Amino acid sequence: MKKIAIIIPFLNEAESIPSLLQTLNTFFADPKPYQAEVIFVNDGSSDDSAALLKSSASLSFSMKLLSLSKNYGSHAALRAGIAHAEADYICFQYADLQDPLTLIDQMFESCEKGSAICWAKRNSSENALGSRWMSAGYASLMRRYVASNYPEQGFDIAMFSSKVQYWLNQNIEGNSSIFLQLLTLGFKQSEVFYHKSMRKTGVSKWTFSRKIKLFIDSFVAFSYAPIRLVTIVGFGLFIAGIVYSSYLIGRRLLFNDLLAGWPVLLSILMIGFGITNISLGILAEYLWRTLDSTRNRPVFIVDEITEKNKHV
Repeated sequence: MKKIAIIIPFLNEAESIPSLLQTLNTFFADPKPYQAEVIFVNDGSSDDSAALLKSSASLSFSMKLLSLSKNYGSHAALRAGIAHAEADYICFQYADLQDPLTLIDQMFESCEKGSAICWAKRNSSENALGSRWMSAGYASLMRRYVASNYPEQGFDIAMFSSKVQYWLNQNIEGNSSIFLQLLTLGFKQSEVFYHKSMRKTGVSKWTFSRKIKLFIDSFVAFSYAPIRLVTIVGFGLFIAGIVYSSYLIGRRLLFNDLLAGWPVLLSILMIGFGITNISLGILAEYLWRTLDSTRNRPVFIVDEITEKNKHV
């Protein structure tokens, strides 16, 4: 019988853990065409989340709890789970229960038909309008500049084979996106669709600053568009400068009616220096990430591993 490892990263989800365990127990209590192991990854929680998992009893599934040494971020937590999974297939789930567990069955069926990677794509969502707009904008940019097959509504859930796991473990990237890395690996891919529900308990840890970091990571790690933008802006300003200078010279020679204009000069300097600093910032992002990569520092550190077997 095939085995599936379900990776669930969490950060301060004490409010969600009881309902999560109950939902998992109910779901896996029914006979499945596979064996299930749930890998919880504690991403530096400061509440009782890990204690609640350790004290859980009568589980209908095998459980492994990885406690990281500090908060590394959800993508690093997922990578930690992948590195410690021993299964034929691996998939993601989350403690907020916004994504139905039935996706596991659907993706398993799809992978058994020959897909190395199966995506669970959102065709509708109950998230706030602003959040949906941000997701749609991010997805549009990813499709245009990174991966043309990026889903229009975005995605959070995927299942993939041990073959894909091997290549992910060979290339553990910091300051990157695990989803874009999966999407750009190649291999045979399939998809299922679902409706994303509202968070039932707790508060989302996916803050605006984390979204901005993911946006920057996605572009810098997977696209040359920012560097190309610097080049285009530079050429554009160069041409505009030549045209404007030619205009000033011609006006001076023909009409001699130009007066000294400090405000115009100041505005031009401010725009020019602003664009220069933005360009330097983009280049600095690439240089810093190159330096960070050469240091070869760990993307995550597992501090403790707790395992529990399925209750028979």
